[in-house]
Amino acid sequence: MNVKKEKIEENVVKLEITVEAEKFNESMKKAFAKNAKKFNIPGFRKGKAPMNIIKKYYGEGVFYEDAINFCCDDTYPQAIKENDIKPVDYPEIDIVQIGEGKEFIYTAKVVVLPEVKLGEYKGLEVKKNTYEVKDEEVEAELKTMQQKNARIETKESGSIEKGNIAVIDFNGFVDDKEFEGGAGKDYQLEIGSGTFIDNFEDQLIGLNAGDSKDVHVTFPKEYGREELNGKEAVFKVTVKEIKIKELPELDDEFAKDISEFDTLDKVKEDIKNKKKEANELRTKREFEEAVLDKVCSNAEINIPEVMIKKEIDTMLKDLELRLKYQGLDLKTYYQYTNNTEEKVREYMKESAEKRVRTDLVIGEIAKVEKIEATDDELMERAKEMAAQYGNKEAEKTAKIIFNNQKSYLETDVVNEKVVKMLVDSSKATA
Repeated sequence: MNVKKEKIEENVVKLEITVEAEKFNESMKKAFAKNAKKFNIPGFRKGKAPMNIIKKYYGEGVFYEDAINFCCDDTYPQAIKENDIKPVDYPEIDIVQIGEGKEFIYTAKVVVLPEVKLGEYKGLEVKKNTYEVKDEEVEAELKTMQQKNARIETKESGSIEKGNIAVIDFNGFVDDKEFEGGAGKDYQLEIGSGTFIDNFEDQLIGLNAGDSKDVHVTFPKEYGREELNGKEAVFKVTVKEIKIKELPELDDEFAKDISEFDTLDKVKEDIKNKKKEANELRTKREFEEAVLDKVCSNAEINIPEVMIKKEIDTMLKDLELRLKYQGLDLKTYYQYTNNTEEKVREYMKESAEKRVRTDLVIGEIAKVEKIEATDDELMERAKEMAAQYGNKEAEKTAKIIFNNQKSYLETDVVNEKVVKMLVDSSKATA
C-alpha cells in the first residue's frame, strides 16, 4: 500500500491511497462470499454459481460496492496510523481507479484535529471569589426545615387566608374552550406560594369550603406554550376543603425531633458548617473554571465545525437521557418549552464550542508537559467508579471498568492532573 498526503485546507487532509491489485482481488472475493446466495443464474442452483460466471452475467461491477467497503475498512485505518492523522469525522471517499487486475486507488478527504497554539498558561493572575455564610441564610434554612415538618390539619371554620392550603377542582378555558393541561382535581394549592400564574391564588382568598368562583388570569407572554402565550383565561374553581399548617416551635425539642442534636444552637451550627463546605466547593469550582477560561482565551485554535456539531449531538443525548428519567421525551420537551431542535442546538452551540476548546487545550498542555496516567492511578479511579454502584463485587467491577474503559479513565485522570497543575501555578486575586 502506498499513501500520499496533502493538506488541502486548514484542518482538512486528503490522502491518496494505492492498494495492490492482489489485495483488492481479496476484497472482491469477500464481496462474492457475502453476496453469492443472492444470485440466480440459469444452469446453477441459487447461490451456487461461481464468481467468474456471475461477473460474466452481471459484470464485475456487481461486487464493487462491497469490495470497496472491505478494502477501505482494511486500508484506511492503517493509512491514518502510518501518517499520524487524527480524524474527527468520517472520511469522504472518492474512487480514482478500480478494476480487476488493477491497483485500487482512492482518495480520503478527512477533517483532522486542529493545531493548538498555546499562549501563557502558567502563573496567571485569576480572580478568586469567596463566599461568607450569612445569618439570614441559616435562618432561611431553619424555616424550610420548619415548613417541612409542619402538621397539616383541616380548617373547620373560616375562609381561605394567605398561608392556607386550598383543596380545589378547576377547569381552565381560553376563548370559551378548555385547553390541555388546564384541569385538576383535589389539587392542594398553598395560597401565597406563587405556584399558579398571575394573581390566581389571591382571587381565592375569602372563599369558604364549597364555594365556586370564576378566576380570571392572563398567561405570561413567554409562558412556553404558543397557544397560551399572553392569552386571557378563565378557571372555574370549586373549593372542596381548606387546610392549615401548624408550624412547630423552633426550640430544642424541635432540634431533637429533626436531627441528632440536642439543641437548636447545635442545629444552626451544623447548617452553617454545611453551607461553609458548600461555599468552599463553589469557590474551588469557580476558580478552576476561571483559570481554564483564561488559559483557553490565551490559546489560538480554529475549531472545525464538525467537532462542535458532534459535541451538540452529545449534549442532546444527555438531555434526552435526563428527560427520560423524568418520564419525558425530547418531543414533549420541545412542545412545552416552545422550542424546536434547531433552536435548542443553536442555544447549545456556545457551550459546545467552549467544551471542545477546553478539551483541546487541556490535551495539548498534557502533551507539552508530558502529563500521563499510571495504571495504578487508572485502577484507583476505576475503584472509585465501582464504589458508586454499591455492590459487594466492587473489586471485580473495578477490573471490568479498568479493562473496558481504560481510554475514558486515562482522559479523566490526565485532565484532572492538568487542571490541578494550572490551578496550583495560578495567582489568586481577591
